Amino acid sequence: MNTAPLQGIKVIDFTSVQSGPSCTQLLAWLGADVIKIERPGSGDATRDELQFDPDCPSYYFLQLNSDKKSLTLDAATPDGKAILTKLIETADVFIENLHPGAMDKLGFSWDAVHKINPKCVYATIKGFPVSSRYANLKAYEPVAQVTAGAASTTGWWEGSDNIPTQSGAALGDSNTGMHCAIGILAALIQRDKTGEGSFVYQSMHNACLNLCRIKTRDQLTLDRIGYLTQFPQYPDQKFGDFVPRSGNQEGSGVLGWTYKCKGWETDPNAYAYIILQRGAKDFELAAKAFGFDDWLTNPDFNTADARDKHKQAIYDRIGQWAIDKTKYEVTDILSKAGVPVAPVLSTKEIMEDQSLYDGNTLVKIDQGGKIGEFVTVGVPFTISNYQPVYGPCPELGGNTEEVLKAYGYTDDQIASFAKNGTTAPMPKPKA
Repeated sequence: MNTAPLQGIKVIDFTSVQSGPSCTQLLAWLGADVIKIERPGSGDATRDELQFDPDCPSYYFLQLNSDKKSLTLDAATPDGKAILTKLIETADVFIENLHPGAMDKLGFSWDAVHKINPKCVYATIKGFPVSSRYANLKAYEPVAQVTAGAASTTGWWEGSDNIPTQSGAALGDSNTGMHCAIGILAALIQRDKTGEGSFVYQSMHNACLNLCRIKTRDQLTLDRIGYLTQFPQYPDQKFGDFVPRSGNQEGSGVLGWTYKCKGWETDPNAYAYIILQRGAKDFELAAKAFGFDDWLTNPDFNTADARDKHKQAIYDRIGQWAIDKTKYEVTDILSKAGVPVAPVLSTKEIMEDQSLYDGNTLVKIDQGGKIGEFVTVGVPFTISNYQPVYGPCPELGGNTEEVLKAYGYTDDQIASFAKNGTTAPMPKPKA
Protein backbone atom coordinates (compact mmCIF):
# COMPACT_ATOMS: atom_id res chain seq x y z
CA MET A 1 0.00 0.00 0.00
CA ASN A 2 1.37 3.40 -1.02
CA THR A 3 0.92 5.74 1.95
CA ALA A 4 2.61 8.79 0.38
CA PRO A 5 0.43 11.71 1.54
CA LEU A 6 0.59 13.51 -1.83
CA GLN A 7 0.36 10.46 -4.10
CA GLY A 8 -1.43 11.47 -7.30
CA ILE A 9 -0.86 15.21 -6.83
CA LYS A 10 0.68 16.86 -9.91
CA VAL A 11 2.81 19.95 -9.34
CA ILE A 12 4.07 22.26 -12.08
CA ASP A 13 7.15 23.89 -10.57
CA PHE A 14 7.99 27.21 -12.23
CA THR A 15 10.42 28.22 -9.48
CA SER A 16 14.17 28.58 -9.17
CA VAL A 17 16.98 29.17 -6.67
CA GLN A 18 15.87 28.36 -3.07
CA SER A 19 12.53 29.67 -1.79
CA GLY A 20 10.42 27.92 -4.45
CA PRO A 21 12.50 24.74 -4.92
CA SER A 22 12.60 24.15 -1.15
CA CYS A 23 8.80 24.13 -1.20
CA THR A 24 8.46 21.78 -4.18
CA GLN A 25 11.26 19.58 -2.80
CA LEU A 26 9.12 18.90 0.26
CA LEU A 27 6.06 18.22 -1.90
CA ALA A 28 8.07 15.75 -4.00
CA TRP A 29 9.34 13.92 -0.91
CA LEU A 30 5.75 13.63 0.29
CA GLY A 31 4.87 11.81 -2.91
CA ALA A 32 3.79 14.53 -5.35
CA ASP A 33 4.75 14.27 -9.03
CA VAL A 34 6.78 17.46 -9.49
CA ILE A 35 7.64 18.68 -12.98
CA LYS A 36 10.33 21.35 -12.76
CA ILE A 37 10.27 23.82 -15.64
CA GLU A 38 13.80 24.96 -16.51
CA ARG A 39 15.21 27.37 -19.04
CA PRO A 40 16.61 25.52 -22.10
CA GLY A 41 20.39 25.47 -22.12
CA SER A 42 20.94 26.91 -18.63
CA GLY A 43 18.30 25.65 -16.24
CA ASP A 44 17.89 26.73 -12.65
CA ALA A 45 20.45 29.42 -11.75
CA THR A 46 21.78 27.28 -8.90
CA ARG A 47 22.93 24.49 -11.23
CA ASP A 48 26.16 26.38 -11.88
CA GLU A 49 26.30 28.51 -8.73
CA LEU A 50 29.04 27.64 -6.22
CA GLN A 51 30.01 24.55 -8.18
CA PHE A 52 32.57 22.11 -6.77
CA ASP A 53 33.25 20.87 -10.33
CA PRO A 54 32.56 22.74 -13.60
CA ASP A 55 31.07 19.57 -15.09
CA CYS A 56 28.63 18.92 -12.24
CA PRO A 57 25.62 20.75 -10.82
CA SER A 58 26.34 22.43 -7.49
CA TYR A 59 25.38 21.02 -4.11
CA TYR A 60 23.11 24.07 -3.88
CA PHE A 61 21.02 22.65 -6.73
CA LEU A 62 21.34 19.02 -5.68
CA GLN A 63 20.06 19.66 -2.16
CA LEU A 64 16.89 21.34 -3.40
CA ASN A 65 15.80 19.36 -6.43
CA SER A 66 15.90 15.62 -5.87
CA ASP A 67 12.97 13.44 -6.93
CA LYS A 68 11.71 16.01 -9.45
CA LYS A 69 11.40 15.74 -13.22
CA SER A 70 13.17 18.36 -15.33
CA LEU A 71 11.37 19.72 -18.40
CA THR A 72 13.28 22.34 -20.36
CA LEU A 73 10.76 24.83 -21.72
CA ASP A 74 10.71 28.39 -22.97
CA ALA A 75 7.18 29.40 -22.04
CA ALA A 76 7.50 32.60 -24.08
CA THR A 77 7.37 30.80 -27.45
CA PRO A 78 3.98 29.92 -28.98
CA ASP A 79 4.68 26.19 -28.59
CA GLY A 80 5.99 26.75 -25.07
CA LYS A 81 2.79 28.52 -24.08
CA ALA A 82 0.72 25.73 -25.55
CA ILE A 83 2.73 23.05 -23.71
CA LEU A 84 2.55 24.88 -20.37
CA THR A 85 -1.19 25.34 -20.86
CA LYS A 86 -1.60 21.60 -21.42
CA LEU A 87 0.42 20.86 -18.26
CA ILE A 88 -1.73 23.23 -16.25
CA GLU A 89 -4.96 21.67 -17.52
CA THR A 90 -4.34 18.56 -15.41
CA ALA A 91 -2.23 20.06 -12.63
CA ASP A 92 -3.22 20.16 -8.98
CA VAL A 93 -0.67 22.84 -8.11
CA PHE A 94 1.11 25.52 -10.13
CA ILE A 95 3.84 27.41 -8.28
CA GLU A 96 6.12 30.26 -9.37
CA ASN A 97 8.55 32.70 -7.74
CA LEU A 98 9.40 35.11 -10.57
CA HIS A 99 9.62 38.84 -9.92
CA PRO A 100 6.31 40.72 -9.58
CA GLY A 101 4.45 41.01 -12.88
CA ALA A 102 6.56 38.46 -14.76
CA MET A 103 3.90 35.73 -14.89
CA ASP A 104 1.24 38.25 -15.91
CA LYS A 105 3.44 39.35 -18.80
CA LEU A 106 4.03 35.73 -19.77
CA GLY A 107 0.29 35.09 -19.82
CA PHE A 108 0.05 32.79 -16.81
CA SER A 109 -1.28 34.97 -14.02
CA TRP A 110 -3.60 33.61 -11.32
CA ASP A 111 -6.65 34.69 -13.33
CA ALA A 112 -5.33 33.06 -16.52
CA VAL A 113 -4.40 29.78 -14.83
CA HIS A 114 -7.69 29.69 -12.90
CA LYS A 115 -9.53 30.01 -16.21
CA ILE A 116 -7.45 27.18 -17.73
CA ASN A 117 -8.01 24.89 -14.74
CA PRO A 118 -10.37 26.10 -11.98
CA LYS A 119 -9.30 23.20 -9.74
CA CYS A 120 -5.61 24.11 -9.81
CA VAL A 121 -4.09 25.68 -6.69
CA TYR A 122 -1.90 28.60 -7.76
CA ALA A 123 0.97 29.43 -5.39
CA THR A 124 3.27 32.40 -5.74
CA ILE A 125 6.31 33.44 -3.73
CA LYS A 126 7.27 37.10 -3.73
CA GLY A 127 9.48 39.30 -1.59
CA PHE A 128 6.81 41.31 0.18
CA PRO A 129 3.07 41.50 0.78
CA VAL A 130 1.21 43.27 -2.01
CA SER A 131 0.36 46.09 0.41
CA SER A 132 4.00 46.71 1.40
CA ARG A 133 5.79 49.90 0.44
CA TYR A 134 8.69 47.61 -0.53
CA ALA A 135 6.60 45.35 -2.77
CA ASN A 136 8.72 46.13 -5.84
CA LEU A 137 12.13 45.55 -4.25
CA LYS A 138 14.18 42.71 -5.68
CA ALA A 139 14.11 40.28 -2.78
CA TYR A 140 17.06 38.13 -1.75
CA GLU A 141 17.45 36.26 1.55
CA PRO A 142 19.08 39.19 3.44
CA VAL A 143 16.47 41.63 2.09
CA ALA A 144 13.74 39.66 3.84
CA GLN A 145 15.74 39.46 7.06
CA VAL A 146 16.58 43.16 7.28
CA THR A 147 13.00 44.26 6.60
CA ALA A 148 11.34 41.77 8.97
CA GLY A 149 13.20 42.63 12.16
CA ALA A 150 15.57 39.66 12.15
CA ALA A 151 18.77 41.61 11.44
CA SER A 152 18.04 44.59 13.70
CA THR A 153 17.55 42.27 16.69
CA THR A 154 20.47 39.92 15.97
CA GLY A 155 24.06 40.58 16.97
CA TRP A 156 25.93 42.44 19.70
CA TRP A 157 24.46 45.50 21.37
CA GLU A 158 27.71 47.33 22.05
CA GLY A 159 31.26 47.70 20.77
CA SER A 160 32.61 47.62 17.21
CA ASP A 161 30.47 44.60 16.33
CA ASN A 162 27.24 46.44 17.12
CA ILE A 163 25.76 46.08 13.63
CA PRO A 164 22.53 44.47 12.36
CA THR A 165 23.41 40.85 11.62
CA GLN A 166 21.60 38.34 9.45
CA SER A 167 21.01 34.81 10.66
CA GLY A 168 22.93 31.85 9.25
CA ALA A 169 19.57 30.10 8.91
CA ALA A 170 17.72 30.75 5.64
CA LEU A 171 14.86 32.65 7.25
CA GLY A 172 13.90 34.31 3.99
CA ASP A 173 14.44 31.36 1.64
CA SER A 174 13.88 27.77 2.81
CA ASN A 175 11.71 29.07 5.64
CA THR A 176 9.54 30.78 3.02
CA GLY A 177 9.34 27.56 1.03
CA MET A 178 8.04 25.63 4.03
CA HIS A 179 5.52 28.35 4.85
CA CYS A 180 4.33 28.20 1.25
CA ALA A 181 4.03 24.41 1.45
CA ILE A 182 1.71 24.82 4.44
CA GLY A 183 -0.44 27.19 2.40
CA ILE A 184 -0.53 24.80 -0.54
CA LEU A 185 -1.50 21.82 1.62
CA ALA A 186 -4.24 23.89 3.27
CA ALA A 187 -5.52 24.96 -0.17
CA LEU A 188 -5.61 21.33 -1.36
CA ILE A 189 -7.72 20.35 1.66
CA GLN A 190 -9.94 23.35 1.05
CA ARG A 191 -10.37 22.28 -2.58
CA ASP A 192 -11.70 18.92 -1.40
CA LYS A 193 -14.57 20.87 0.19
CA THR A 194 -15.16 23.57 -2.43
CA GLY A 195 -14.11 21.79 -5.63
CA GLU A 196 -12.14 24.87 -6.64
CA GLY A 197 -8.48 25.81 -6.43
CA SER A 198 -7.39 29.00 -4.68
CA PHE A 199 -4.58 31.54 -4.86
CA VAL A 200 -1.80 31.11 -2.25
CA TYR A 201 0.43 34.17 -1.87
CA GLN A 202 3.52 33.77 0.29
CA SER A 203 6.01 36.57 0.83
CA MET A 204 9.57 36.08 2.05
CA HIS A 205 9.04 39.05 4.36
CA ASN A 206 6.03 37.50 6.10
CA ALA A 207 7.70 34.11 6.49
CA CYS A 208 10.67 35.81 8.12
CA LEU A 209 8.46 38.05 10.25
CA ASN A 210 6.58 34.99 11.50
CA LEU A 211 9.82 33.69 13.01
CA CYS A 212 10.40 37.10 14.60
CA ARG A 213 7.10 36.90 16.47
CA ILE A 214 8.75 37.07 19.91
CA LYS A 215 10.51 40.26 18.87
CA THR A 216 7.12 41.87 18.22
CA ARG A 217 6.14 40.56 21.70
CA ASP A 218 9.21 42.36 23.07
CA GLN A 219 8.24 45.56 21.27
CA LEU A 220 4.79 45.49 22.86
CA THR A 221 6.36 45.04 26.30
CA LEU A 222 8.92 47.77 25.65
CA ASP A 223 6.20 50.18 24.54
CA ARG A 224 4.26 49.43 27.73
CA ILE A 225 6.97 49.56 30.43
CA GLY A 226 10.09 50.93 28.73
CA TYR A 227 12.50 48.05 29.44
CA LEU A 228 13.00 44.31 28.89
CA THR A 229 14.08 42.40 31.98
CA GLN A 230 15.44 39.36 30.13
CA PHE A 231 17.86 41.41 28.03
CA PRO A 232 21.52 41.80 29.12
CA GLN A 233 21.05 45.58 29.00
CA TYR A 234 18.74 45.37 32.02
CA PRO A 235 18.98 46.89 34.60
CA ASP A 236 22.07 49.06 34.04
CA GLN A 237 21.58 50.41 30.52
CA LYS A 238 18.91 52.64 29.03
CA PHE A 239 16.56 51.17 26.44
CA GLY A 240 15.55 53.04 23.30
CA ASP A 241 12.08 52.83 21.78
CA PHE A 242 12.84 49.69 19.72
CA VAL A 243 13.90 46.13 20.56
CA PRO A 244 17.72 46.15 20.69
CA ARG A 245 20.27 43.53 19.77
CA SER A 246 20.95 41.26 22.69
CA GLY A 247 23.91 39.02 21.96
CA ASN A 248 23.26 35.42 22.94
CA GLN A 249 20.44 35.87 25.47
CA GLU A 250 17.79 33.17 25.19
CA GLY A 251 14.84 35.32 24.18
CA SER A 252 12.25 34.58 26.84
CA GLY A 253 12.26 35.08 30.61
CA VAL A 254 15.02 32.60 31.42
CA LEU A 255 18.74 33.37 31.60
CA GLY A 256 20.43 31.71 28.66
CA TRP A 257 23.95 32.42 27.44
CA THR A 258 26.80 30.94 25.40
CA TYR A 259 29.89 30.07 27.46
CA LYS A 260 33.50 29.48 26.48
CA CYS A 261 34.70 25.95 27.13
CA LYS A 262 38.06 24.23 27.16
CA GLY A 263 39.86 24.70 23.85
CA TRP A 264 38.10 27.88 22.80
CA GLU A 265 41.44 29.51 21.94
CA THR A 266 41.85 27.25 18.90
CA ASP A 267 38.31 25.98 18.30
CA PRO A 268 35.81 28.74 17.45
CA ASN A 269 32.95 26.43 18.39
CA ALA A 270 34.23 25.25 21.79
CA TYR A 271 31.20 26.70 23.55
CA ALA A 272 28.12 25.45 25.36
CA TYR A 273 24.73 27.09 25.75
CA ILE A 274 23.38 27.00 29.31
CA ILE A 275 19.96 28.11 30.54
CA LEU A 276 18.95 28.96 34.11
CA GLN A 277 15.22 28.43 34.48
CA ARG A 278 13.04 30.66 36.64
CA GLY A 279 11.46 27.95 38.81
CA ALA A 280 12.85 27.65 42.35
CA LYS A 281 13.35 23.88 42.18
CA ASP A 282 15.00 24.08 38.75
CA PHE A 283 17.35 26.78 39.98
CA GLU A 284 18.23 24.77 43.07
CA LEU A 285 19.21 21.75 40.97
CA ALA A 286 21.30 23.93 38.67
CA ALA A 287 23.08 25.70 41.54
CA LYS A 288 24.01 22.36 43.11
CA ALA A 289 25.22 21.00 39.76
CA PHE A 290 27.54 24.02 39.44
CA GLY A 291 28.58 23.68 43.08
CA PHE A 292 27.21 27.16 43.79
CA ASP A 293 25.20 26.33 46.92
CA ASP A 294 25.75 29.87 48.21
CA TRP A 295 23.41 31.12 45.46
CA LEU A 296 20.50 29.44 47.26
CA THR A 297 20.75 31.80 50.24
CA ASN A 298 22.10 34.90 48.48
CA PRO A 299 19.27 37.41 47.89
CA ASP A 300 21.04 38.61 44.73
CA PHE A 301 20.47 35.22 43.09
CA ASN A 302 17.85 33.12 44.89
CA THR A 303 14.82 34.60 43.11
CA ALA A 304 14.20 34.93 39.40
CA ASP A 305 13.66 38.68 39.60
CA ALA A 306 16.91 39.12 41.52
CA ARG A 307 18.78 37.07 38.93
CA ASP A 308 17.47 39.36 36.18
CA LYS A 309 19.12 42.29 37.97
CA HIS A 310 22.42 40.47 38.55
CA LYS A 311 22.69 38.51 35.32
CA GLN A 312 26.19 39.73 34.49
CA ALA A 313 27.53 38.33 37.75
CA ILE A 314 25.81 35.04 36.89
CA TYR A 315 27.30 34.99 33.40
CA ASP A 316 30.77 35.69 34.79
CA ARG A 317 30.66 32.95 37.43
CA ILE A 318 29.26 30.26 35.14
CA GLY A 319 31.86 31.33 32.60
CA GLN A 320 34.64 30.65 35.11
CA TRP A 321 33.10 27.26 35.92
CA ALA A 322 32.85 26.17 32.25
CA ILE A 323 36.21 27.40 30.99
CA ASP A 324 38.23 24.34 32.08
CA LYS A 325 35.71 21.77 30.83
CA THR A 326 35.00 20.65 27.29
CA LYS A 327 31.60 21.54 25.87
CA TYR A 328 30.69 17.86 26.07
CA GLU A 329 31.69 17.64 29.74
CA VAL A 330 29.59 20.72 30.50
CA THR A 331 26.64 19.15 28.72
CA ASP A 332 27.05 15.84 30.55
CA ILE A 333 27.33 17.38 34.03
CA LEU A 334 24.43 19.80 33.72
CA SER A 335 22.02 17.64 31.73
CA LYS A 336 22.08 15.06 34.56
CA ALA A 337 20.66 17.77 36.83
CA GLY A 338 17.91 18.67 34.35
CA VAL A 339 19.58 21.90 33.27
CA PRO A 340 18.80 22.92 29.65
CA VAL A 341 22.24 22.76 28.02
CA ALA A 342 23.85 21.79 24.73
CA PRO A 343 27.22 21.97 22.99
CA VAL A 344 27.62 24.42 20.12
CA LEU A 345 28.04 22.12 17.13
CA SER A 346 29.78 23.01 13.89
CA THR A 347 28.39 21.91 10.54
CA LYS A 348 31.23 19.38 10.39
CA GLU A 349 30.26 17.86 13.74
CA ILE A 350 26.59 17.70 12.75
CA MET A 351 27.23 16.00 9.43
CA GLU A 352 29.59 13.48 11.01
CA ASP A 353 27.06 12.51 13.69
CA GLN A 354 25.93 9.06 12.54
CA SER A 355 22.93 9.11 14.88
CA LEU A 356 21.37 11.76 12.65
CA TYR A 357 21.30 9.43 9.65
CA ASP A 358 17.99 8.02 10.80
CA GLY A 359 16.19 8.04 7.47
CA ASN A 360 14.90 11.60 7.79
CA THR A 361 17.17 14.03 9.65
CA LEU A 362 20.23 13.75 7.42
CA VAL A 363 19.95 11.56 4.33
CA LYS A 364 22.39 10.31 1.73
CA ILE A 365 21.36 10.47 -1.91
CA ASP A 366 23.17 8.54 -4.61
CA GLN A 367 23.35 10.85 -7.61
CA GLY A 368 25.61 8.41 -9.46
CA GLY A 369 28.27 9.31 -12.01
CA LYS A 370 30.93 11.84 -11.15
CA ILE A 371 28.96 13.22 -8.20
CA GLY A 372 28.31 9.97 -6.41
CA GLU A 373 26.70 10.23 -2.99
CA PHE A 374 25.82 13.51 -1.31
CA VAL A 375 24.19 14.46 1.98
CA THR A 376 21.14 16.64 2.43
CA VAL A 377 18.57 17.47 5.10
CA GLY A 378 15.49 15.28 4.79
CA VAL A 379 11.83 15.89 5.56
CA PRO A 380 11.90 17.77 8.89
CA PHE A 381 9.05 15.76 10.41
CA THR A 382 8.15 12.07 10.49
CA ILE A 383 4.87 10.32 9.66
CA SER A 384 4.27 7.02 11.41
CA ASN A 385 3.13 5.12 8.32
CA TYR A 386 5.21 6.83 5.62
CA GLN A 387 8.92 6.86 4.87
CA PRO A 388 10.09 9.18 2.09
CA VAL A 389 12.33 7.77 -0.60
CA TYR A 390 15.18 10.13 -1.41
CA GLY A 391 16.13 9.82 -5.06
CA PRO A 392 18.56 11.70 -7.33
CA CYS A 393 18.15 15.08 -8.98
CA PRO A 394 17.25 15.27 -12.67
CA GLU A 395 19.67 16.17 -15.41
CA LEU A 396 18.80 19.44 -17.13
CA GLY A 397 15.90 18.54 -19.41
CA GLY A 398 16.39 14.90 -18.54
CA ASN A 399 12.64 14.24 -18.49
CA THR A 400 11.59 16.49 -21.36
CA GLU A 401 10.80 13.70 -23.83
CA GLU A 402 9.17 11.55 -21.12
CA VAL A 403 6.89 14.37 -19.95
CA LEU A 404 5.90 15.51 -23.44
CA LYS A 405 5.07 11.97 -24.54
CA ALA A 406 2.96 11.50 -21.41
CA TYR A 407 0.94 14.53 -22.52
CA GLY A 408 0.37 13.10 -26.00
CA TYR A 409 3.07 14.78 -28.08
CA THR A 410 4.56 12.78 -30.95
CA ASP A 411 8.22 12.21 -31.73
CA ASP A 412 7.99 14.64 -34.66
CA GLN A 413 6.44 17.35 -32.50
CA ILE A 414 9.06 16.83 -29.80
CA ALA A 415 11.82 17.13 -32.40
CA SER A 416 10.33 20.35 -33.74
CA PHE A 417 10.13 21.82 -30.24
CA ALA A 418 13.86 21.23 -29.83
CA LYS A 419 14.62 22.90 -33.16
CA ASN A 420 12.46 26.00 -32.71
CA GLY A 421 13.84 27.01 -29.30
CA THR A 422 10.94 25.75 -27.18
CA THR A 423 12.75 22.95 -25.36
CA ALA A 424 16.38 23.54 -26.40
CA PRO A 425 18.47 26.65 -27.09
CA MET A 426 18.32 27.94 -30.63
CA PRO A 427 21.61 27.19 -32.41
CA LYS A 428 23.86 30.24 -32.59
CA PRO A 429 24.39 31.56 -36.13
CA LYS A 430 27.79 30.91 -37.60
CA ALA A 431 30.16 33.86 -37.53
